[in-house]
Amino acid sequence: MSIALRHARVRYGPLEALHGVSLVAPGPGLTVLLGRNGSGRTTALRALAGSVPLSGGAVVWDGTDVTRLPAYERARRGLCLVPERQAVFGSLTVRENLELAAAGRTTAGAFEAALDAYPALAPLLPRRAGTLSGGEQRMLALSRVLLARARVVLVDEPAQGMSPAVAARTYELLSGLDACVVVAEQRLPPGLRATATTYVHELRRGTVVFSGEAAEVRTTARASGVRRSGHGPSPGRGRNPSG
Repeated sequence: MSIALRHARVRYGPLEALHGVSLVAPGPGLTVLLGRNGSGRTTALRALAGSVPLSGGAVVWDGTDVTRLPAYERARRGLCLVPERQAVFGSLTVRENLELAAAGRTTAGAFEAALDAYPALAPLLPRRAGTLSGGEQRMLALSRVLLARARVVLVDEPAQGMSPAVAARTYELLSGLDACVVVAEQRLPPGLRATATTYVHELRRGTVVFSGEAAEVRTTARASGVRRSGHGPSPGRGRNPSG
């Protein structure tokens, strides 16, 4: 199980956001796309999901080129994208959001799994999702992912607005999914630094400058902008695969 970008290019009008990016996210397992705002990490997630078209390169899912497969068809095949904003149906209640995610399965059992993951959602079931705080909306969005049983899960800043304890719980849940999980973050969550099975691709200005295991990432090296060698699944083996 894996999903990958191969020499992917994405343009927004005259501007190119991804400059021939190659990276692989193996599964089941967790891969982090690391980078500051404007680095291309969110665009890379959207490219994997099919919500932005490639101007060059390919998206490969389990060995099959799905570049021309529309986003809704990727979703039907088990890909779930949780964007940074508008990740829940704001006009629906928390309960209705969960019911949609659990379609075709026993509602009681589905709610039990969601509320076990995030007990704070229980008293919010009758509330409209659009009235929740940012952290509560992230919990709801991720609960929907847990219920959907997706094969590929793409999440932009999963712990945004959460307390440290809930954020740690969120990464525990994501790491335990039987899925290929790819998250975009500005910084590597502290609890993942010692996790050798978590892979990291660091992006800067639309290119990959590091690929390797989370345990290899060092804050001082990231700040210096020096390229490093790694041992992750990227074809670039720790070096920028686009150049």
